Amino acid sequence: MTGARGTAGYIAPEVFFRNLGGVSHKSDVYSYGMMVLEMVGGRKNINVEVSQTSETYFPSWIYKHLDQSMNLNINEERTKEAEEITKKLIAVSLWCIQTNPLDRPSMAKVIEMLQGSLQSLELPPRPT
Repeated sequence: MTGARGTAGYIAPEVFFRNLGGVSHKSDVYSYGMMVLEMVGGRKNINVEVSQTSETYFPSWIYKHLDQSMNLNINEERTKEAEEITKKLIAVSLWCIQTNPLDRPSMAKVIEMLQGSLQSLELPPRPT
């Protein structure tokens, strides 16, 4: 294979920008994080139909709404436990999609974070 393959939006930045490092197992972590964000948010990771460019990139949009008491516009009634699971999935996913592959957790660490408590998770820096 001589070119990049995969679904747009799920491909890790280092596939296109070699200065970020080579393709590695951390590229798969990135794809996993984007997939989970899309599932949790119920929206594609790139929305070309929005009026403001700041809402085009889904991780930026979800991070903004995380700051606003998790108002994700998901049209369903959820229990407190389901809300905590949602917050945990989002926090872990945001760690998985860090631009620098060195800042992303390994899949073993992802599993550890998912099994741990929400209170033990820190939010990563805002995606760029």
